[in-house]
Amino acid sequence: MPDDFVVLAERLKQAHRRLRALDLPPQDKARAARRLIALTDASKHDVARASARLDAFLADLDAGRVTPDED
Repeated sequence: MPDDFVVLAERLKQAHRRLRALDLPPQDKARAARRLIALTDASKHDVARASARLDAFLADLDAGRVTPDED
């Protein structure tokens, strides 16, 4: 299990770097940063769920979305 924490921690660091490098309007960057901070905080409680949420966050960034699609 500790290896899962290490892998997730590295992925979260990369996601934070990637977000900082994006050229977004300040309000969009702040919205994405809040989402990533919430995800980071959640990782302290459930590594598997946080990893899945991180996958979704990165997929949204890849698709040019700052917030998840709302169904």
